[in-house]
Amino acid sequence: MVRKAVLPVAGLGTRVLPATKVLPKELLPVVDKPLIQYAVEEAAEAGITEIVLVTAKGKELLADHFDTAPELERQLEARGKAQLLEIVRSTCPKGVSVTTVRQPAPLGLGHAVWCARPVVGDEPFAVLLPDDLIFGKPGCLKQMVEQWRETRGHLVAVENVPLSQVDRYGILDVIEEVGSLARARGMVEKPKPDEAPSTLSVIGRYILEPVVFDFLERRHKGQGGEIQLTDAIAATIAQVGLSGLRFAGTRYDCGNKAGYVAAIVDAALAHPETAAALSAHLAALSGRRVA
Repeated sequence: MVRKAVLPVAGLGTRVLPATKVLPKELLPVVDKPLIQYAVEEAAEAGITEIVLVTAKGKELLADHFDTAPELERQLEARGKAQLLEIVRSTCPKGVSVTTVRQPAPLGLGHAVWCARPVVGDEPFAVLLPDDLIFGKPGCLKQMVEQWRETRGHLVAVENVPLSQVDRYGILDVIEEVGSLARARGMVEKPKPDEAPSTLSVIGRYILEPVVFDFLERRHKGQGGEIQLTDAIAATIAQVGLSGLRFAGTRYDCGNKAGYVAAIVDAALAHPETAAALSAHLAALSGRRVA
């Protein structure tokens, strides 16, 4: 079973400065929940029982978000705010524990994942990048876990991107596609458009076999001089195989401003407390533009 999930959250969030000058980007709210809570809830839905946050100095607030808040809870209870009290107490899903480990230096996504090895141990595990917010039912990771039970090996979430954007992603070298599943012979990290083996890009959801840790421990530097997770996956395909799942859902790149705003708009249009007011505002705005 896939019981543990690693969330690499040590990044600086430079693409959305100055909002992230003090506040970790993973705590940026989408309507009324921060990005990291969406990721943790997605993991819990998929059966994950232990979350490993790979943090850095100055990002202690991430763990605090999932901790208890005694003073706030006392005040809400005293004021009879039962609904708000339940919201505060449910930031960490029931049956899920949150552990933090420190990434001592920004050496790449692969290094961040390797830092979680003492907690993960020798078992398959998931990796979720909270920047990639995915809306859909069931959640993306639950879809992946169900597929992984049949395929095993490394499994990554994938979607097609325009050829002009392949140099932003890890790209699958596909052998064959059957339905929503693509079997791959390899991965290429951020290839040039004329060198890309496909346009099937890996986004921030992975289920990995623990053999990747053996490669990551070598600290081999890849694209950009960083320790790349894609390199570790590619180097261990011969041992466990690799597949990509075209998930059902909508993905938002909340690491950039346009993607983040789009996520907020769509989430607000689906939220019972904001949907009507936002719909009216957008209708009025559209009429203003026509005029």
